[in-house]
This record gives sequence, structure tokens and C-alpha cells, in this order.
Amino acid sequence: MEYKIEVNNQEEIYDIGKVARQAAGSVMLKIKNTVILAAVSRDDTPVDGNFVPLTVQYIEKTYAAGRIPGGYIKRETKPGDFETLTSRIIDRSLRPLFPDGYAYPTQLTLFVLSCDPEVDLQVAALNAASAAVYLSDIPINKNVAGVRIGCIDGQYVVNPSNTELKNSSLDLYVAGTKEELLMIEMRSIATNESIPMPIAAIDPMLDPALSENLVATQSANEFDEDAILKAIDEAQAAITAATSAYETIFTPLKKEDAILEYKADLKNDSIYAYVDEFYKNDVKRAIEKMAKSERARDLDEIIKTIMADDIAVTETWEKELVSAVVNEYKKKIVREMIVFERVRADGRDLTEVRPISIETNLLPNAHGSCLFTRGQTQALAIVTLGGDKDGQMYDKLTEKNVETDDFMVNYNFPGFSVGEAGPLRPPGRRELGHGNLARRALEPLLDVNRLQTIRLVSEILESNGSSSQATICGGSLALRAAGLKTEKLVAGIAMGLVFEGDKHAVLTDIMGLEDHDGDMDFKVAGTRDGVTALQMDIKLGGVSRDVLKEALYQAKEGRDHILEIMEKADEEIVINNDILPKLELFSIDPSKIVDIIGQGGKVIRELIEKFEVSIDLEREKGEVKIAGGSKTKVEAAKTEIMEIVNKPSFGGRGGGRDNRGGGRPRREEKPVPTFAEGEVVDGKVVRIVDFGAFVQLPGDIDGLLHVSKIADHRVDKVSDYLEIDQAVKVKILKQNGRKIELGLEK
Repeated sequence: MEYKIEVNNQEEIYDIGKVARQAAGSVMLKIKNTVILAAVSRDDTPVDGNFVPLTVQYIEKTYAAGRIPGGYIKRETKPGDFETLTSRIIDRSLRPLFPDGYAYPTQLTLFVLSCDPEVDLQVAALNAASAAVYLSDIPINKNVAGVRIGCIDGQYVVNPSNTELKNSSLDLYVAGTKEELLMIEMRSIATNESIPMPIAAIDPMLDPALSENLVATQSANEFDEDAILKAIDEAQAAITAATSAYETIFTPLKKEDAILEYKADLKNDSIYAYVDEFYKNDVKRAIEKMAKSERARDLDEIIKTIMADDIAVTETWEKELVSAVVNEYKKKIVREMIVFERVRADGRDLTEVRPISIETNLLPNAHGSCLFTRGQTQALAIVTLGGDKDGQMYDKLTEKNVETDDFMVNYNFPGFSVGEAGPLRPPGRRELGHGNLARRALEPLLDVNRLQTIRLVSEILESNGSSSQATICGGSLALRAAGLKTEKLVAGIAMGLVFEGDKHAVLTDIMGLEDHDGDMDFKVAGTRDGVTALQMDIKLGGVSRDVLKEALYQAKEGRDHILEIMEKADEEIVINNDILPKLELFSIDPSKIVDIIGQGGKVIRELIEKFEVSIDLEREKGEVKIAGGSKTKVEAAKTEIMEIVNKPSFGGRGGGRDNRGGGRPRREEKPVPTFAEGEVVDGKVVRIVDFGAFVQLPGDIDGLLHVSKIADHRVDKVSDYLEIDQAVKVKILKQNGRKIELGLEK
């Protein structure tokens, strides 16, 4: 039966009891022409461990958009990144609702059966998933809603369409119940604002007649803490409206809760008192061990010692029970130190950031690199620059054409980073999620009209909390180390909250222990001017808006501290210019394209061979793209092309018009002078490049004096031997048309 709900700028139609009727709960949700099936199933036998064995699988079917999968295998195979990240969002939003001690294997499956390009699939998927779980016999008695908040022309918009979102400066995704928020993800979106500029400010070599077609761009959008809080308020109001509507419709349809057995927490007051009396200091010393592996070994030793005590033998304490009590006691000590003593396990103040060290371009053959170390968390960020054909191609269900990603962030987390032995595996949901967070933080500060494809890889070499934020810090500097003109530096910091009764503590730069034993953690990344990305996994029940505001502003203080250190490191960057690839894109008069090509393609072939570059020409727009492995050679090729373009066009090179078409009479091109091999002539140095010098010869033609022909030994710097306008005697070594190779006559 269909149930229509009008809420938050969209009509949601839930078809209940029609399909997947053997699942514990299922719905088919329709929003416009998007249809999503959500079904949840539960095993009857619980697992041994005390955790929620929930698996979420969000799968997009290409038939939903009227397409057949690309590639050799014509069916859906491995989920794409968007599917994996959406599964992760649903998992993080629903997992907190399961009852304590619930240990029944549960699988939530979502199929996108039909796709409307204007519908937000992540919002629709979470709402469908929540409905399926709520209607099932699983004892969950709260509805969850997901909403997206955009900011268009300075106004907050609830659930913007996909087209509207492209014009938004904010992308805030929030999931929650009527009473509390569960998950927040936020990113700022770069905008492409056209600003007319004087031609000389863009490129003094270009023809001034083209200035009216050229603009500069400004991209960054940052949101201050108050703006973020206002957007979250909008989201909370929208979630309350949606969940209230769901409750009214779904409650009468909900299945009766299944009678289930729940895992009891392993507790024992006597053992707890025994640990407190005799092992309190030992536990505190174990807590002070910063490395996870060292702390775990010390706690294991304490457990073994207790198990060997006479009282443990007499009382027949089980090791599993003692282990649970010791770990619970450890958690209590950590929390009480923070809230009541205002000190942390490593001795830091609550607002103190761990020591930071930064080293840039330590990898000689990488385009850009940065080793960022904060306490016992260390990220090696490496940037590689490529051309427009190096981007990652992917299909997006809401887009008709294949998309290309020209900024990729890959986060890797090997076991040795936390002292564990294990095989290297393909990236999982956590790795994809952390990489996506770093990308969202950094992308708004990149030039929206950049020519390069950028791949940023973060190798986590050591981890004790906040490795995703170390990736952001190291990645921001690695981009600068690769010579990219990012608008501002971006820093990331992980914050924590701990509550004990009516007291709370906000922690800056949390480590792994505090993440594990705290009540809330959230990650904030941005510049000095505002936040570019935010991720929170929280439950705001009992947490006031003032506490959240306190945490956001404390994060700003920590972020500014890190940025100050990063700015000093930025000033010391030495760019690897010799290995950086170069890409130039500029516009000329379209009628001059034929001059660059030359008769039969002769001129462009000579340019490609001479400067070892690739040259792409767009005839209609007059665009010229030059790419090569050497910045100097690319710039030299551009210089020569501009010289060709700026010469009067007599039609000789590219097939200019003759008088047969009634146009201007064709003039003869100036003949190329011919020299004898071995002939010595007078010349003048007109340009110096890293691979030699160009010498003007009699007849107004240039020859190339290669660096190997300047002296009897290797020349490291041509300018040490030659200078512009210097008169030289050169020998003609070889001539092939306009291409002349020279040797320096001693």
C-alpha cells in the first residue's frame, strides 16, 4: 500500500507490503522518478562477541538510468566509491539506534531501481533504510531522517535538487532523530566567479585584442562557526518535521518487536573493587603508554597478574570477565582524569596540540611531498601531477555522461602504523571515508580552472588518532610543494567530548585512546577564515547547543595554532622545478592556428621535436595547449608559438588565402637561408634555456646551441657561459630546413 508524505520540499511515496515480503522489513521509496528498495534481514542466532554485526550495502543498478554497465563485464560488480561512502553514511546513522547487547547478524540492502537525475540519492537512501528498519521486528523505536542543506545566494535551502546543489556554496548532510542528531558531514563548494582583469595581469604575452574574453576566477568558500551552527539548526528543524511525519504514518504499520536475547555487559563489582584497590597505579601507567600496542601489552600483563593472584584462583574468575572489568576500569580512569583533573593521559592540557614537525619535498623524484608528524601520528603525503587524460573516469547514475575526477585523494593505512602485523589489503570503507574527508577539505582551495590532474596519496606511517587530519595538513603542504598555487593553507584537527554527570570536557587534538573512550568525536578542517569540511558522529541528547559552539570555537583555536606552524614550513619549501611537468593553456586568434600548423603540419612537428612537448590545438576557439616534462621547454615552446602568431600572416605556413577566392593577394614567405655544414658564422644569443641557447644567425633565423656543445665538459648552468645579446661565433653542425644545430666556435 502507498503512503504519501509531503515534507522538506519533496513528496515521498512509501510502498509497504508489496515487495520483499520475506525480509524482516522492507519498503520501496519513490521520490519523483527515483525508486529505491530497502530491505533488512536478521539472523536468529547471535554472534559470540558483544557488538552490533550490522552490514549495509547500497547498490546502484545501471538500468535505473537506462544504461548498460561499461567495460568488459556487463553487470554490476564491485561497488564504486559513491556506493561505498553512501553505505558508510547509512551505517553511521543507524548503528547507534540498535539496543545495547544486540548481537544478531543484520544485513540492510538497498537497490536503486530507478534514478531521477535531480533527486539526492543519499538522502533518499537513508530515509528508505530507516523506514525498513523501523517497520521490521528489530526493536528500534525511533525514525531517522537525512536532510541536505545548501546555501544559494546567501539563503539556506533544505534538500536542494542536484542542479541547485551545483550552485550552492555549502553542502551539509545531517542525519538524526526527532530528539537528537546522529551524524554530520559538511563541505564548502568552490564557486567559479568570473572577474574581468587587465590582459597584462593574466599573461603579458597574449594579444591585447583577446582581453575581453579573458577572466580570472575566485573559488574559496569558507563558513565560520556561527554560520555552521545556523545551518545545523536548519537541519535539525527539517529532521524533526520529517521524523514526526514518519512516526505518524509508520507507527501503526510497525511489526511487533521480536523477543530477543541481549548480551549482558561483562561486569563484576567485586573484581572492579579489587582492581581499584590493588592495580590502580598499574592501570594509570599503562594508560600513559601512548602507543596502542604498548598499552595493550601492559593491560594484558595486568590481567595475567590478576589471574595468577590467589583471590582470582579461589573465586574462579574467568579471564574474559577480568579483561572486561580491567578495560572498563581503564576507561573510567581516562574519563575521570579528563573531566575532574583536567589532565589527559599524555599529560597535555585539554586545549593543547601535540608537538608538530614538518618536512617538505623529502622525496627527490616526487612532484611534491610532505612528512607531517603530530605526536605519534605521521602522514607522508605525496602529490603527482598529470594531464587532463590522467583523471579517474567513473559513471555517476545521476549524470548522463562519464565523469572525470581530476583531484584524487588516496588514503592508505598499513598495519605497521599501529604496530600490527597483517597483509596489505585493498582500501576498505574507512580508508575511502578518510580520503573523501581530506578531499572535501582541500578541494575548495584549488584553482577551479586548473589544468593539471592531481593525485594526492597519504601513506599513514604511524597512527595514534587523527590520521585523517594529518592527511589534510600534510596534503595541503604537499600541494604547495608541487608548485600548485592553492589559495590558502588548510589544517585539520580532531576534537573530542567527554561527559561525566553534569560536567563535560572538550578535548583538542584527540589521540586514539580518547577517541575510543570518549563520548563524541568530530573533525574540523579549514583555513584561518573558516571551515571547509566537517565530520561528526554524535548524539546530541543532553548536549546543549552552547557545548557544541564551545567545541567548534576551541577547534578554531587549535586549527590556527597548526596553521601558524604550517605557514612557517610553507616559507621554507624548495620546489622540485627540474622534475615538475608543465601544462600551458592559452588563447590566440583562431585564424592564426594555421600558422602554428604550417604547410603539411611541418611547423607543429618541428616545435614538438625541438622542445619535446605535445601540442593540442582547438581551431574554433583558438586554444593552444602545450604539455611536457620540463617547465623550461614548455615555456620556450609557448614563446616561439607567440612569435609565430604575432608575425604578419602572409599565408605561407598554413595555407592562407590566395587571390583565387577573391581575398587578399597571397605574398611569398621569406626564404629560409641555407648554410654549409661546418661553416662558421657570426651570431647573437637571443634566448637562454636549461638545455642550451638560441642564437640569431645571418638571414634572421635562429639556431640551437645545445648545452653539450658549449664547452668540452658538462655545463650545469648555461648562463654561467653565455648571456643575452652576447656576440658569438658558431659552427653550423646540421641544417634541416628551419632547424639548425650549432656548435660554439672557440
